[in-house]
Amino acid sequence: MKYNIDSYRLYHDEKHFSFSLQVKVTMKDPVDPVILYSAVNKAINRYPYYSVKVSLDEEGGYVLSPNSSPILVFPMEKKIRRLGSKEIGYHLAFVEYEGRDIYFNISHSLCGGKGAFPWVMTNVFQYVRERYNVEPDAPGIRKPEDPLLENEVCEPTLDMLSKEEPNYTYATRNPFIMIKDYFAALFIPFLRKPNYYLFTFPQEELVSYAKKNGHSVASLFIALMGKTMDKVLPEKVEIIGGEIAHNPTADIGIPNCHSDLLSRAYVEYSREEIRRDMAELGPMTKGEIRKQIHPSVSSSYLRNTFTALDRLDQVKGYRNKIEFYKENNPYTNKDVRHGTYIVNYTGWMHWGEVTDYVESYGCIVEGHLLLEITSMEGKIFVSFMQLLDKTKYIESFKKVLTEQGLTYSVEGPYRKHISKHELPKM
Repeated sequence: MKYNIDSYRLYHDEKHFSFSLQVKVTMKDPVDPVILYSAVNKAINRYPYYSVKVSLDEEGGYVLSPNSSPILVFPMEKKIRRLGSKEIGYHLAFVEYEGRDIYFNISHSLCGGKGAFPWVMTNVFQYVRERYNVEPDAPGIRKPEDPLLENEVCEPTLDMLSKEEPNYTYATRNPFIMIKDYFAALFIPFLRKPNYYLFTFPQEELVSYAKKNGHSVASLFIALMGKTMDKVLPEKVEIIGGEIAHNPTADIGIPNCHSDLLSRAYVEYSREEIRRDMAELGPMTKGEIRKQIHPSVSSSYLRNTFTALDRLDQVKGYRNKIEFYKENNPYTNKDVRHGTYIVNYTGWMHWGEVTDYVESYGCIVEGHLLLEITSMEGKIFVSFMQLLDKTKYIESFKKVLTEQGLTYSVEGPYRKHISKHELPKM
């Protein structure tokens, strides 16, 4: 690949869906914007690869270069600011606040949850440091003065990938896709109302329940959502499928790489299967995921991705590159399989004593029937996102949780406030 790996996703078409992510952190006290600005601009020094601006080279390719202007902090308003715009200093990240809430906005081209959360946690750590004049014990959080980790800014290449043939190929049963919902969201403006709910679960209880039934946290929510859709979808739907992102950076020898390198795993249930006990679904679901995240499988997935990006390098001209990426986007093209719903889990996030100052946090992106799972000492958070203002999905999900005896609290619905990009053009 010719360019920085983070630059390629900037070609993503945002006609219908924004390609950024937002992390909402709710503090226990009202936010001090002056201290927040100070903290944010100290924290960014730890992440120089997020302090960038975009330009076009002579071939029409996007190039990322250092941006020395400050990261800007704004009060939350109805207006949606654009990543990369002059208004935010041409950065691909900015911060907003309202009451006790802090909203960290960042381009999905720079990172996914695995890369965004360390940055967010550094911001919050520094904010707590300055706001309360304390030095919280948080060994799991990178401090503004900490050095970069080994291979944190490593550029992945084809020669890093396993040359072993995939030891498993998933044979899809063609799960039901929410086509009608997506078309309504795309083409009927008064129906499109992107929103999300934030669930909080007691960590110890949820993890204990998952282990008792042979689940990981991720596989548990895939099965819970499968049961949710079983309650909603008509009986003529035969197969319900979940998909989950897998970050294979450790498999290719760069475990600290911030880039959003992803493969995907799929779990599909017949109506008879999804109605089985959770203890039976646990080994089935977790086992299917395990087979699909084997290094030989994820390397094959990444090989196809990198090959597509190499082909993009051969295209000359900005508009030609945009058109090529629309047809050949390795993450969304016609050959990419999809499930009925998506469940993503960023893994354990250890906040240490910073937990004492934070009420909750969650990841917010574009998507329909998309769950993003995050964690903090003592709590697990689930952002439940949809594009339509329908309550049948969320009510069915809550009913399933109650049937399984799980304790939770829920807030929302909240309207999404997701940024898009404003990038240079030729």
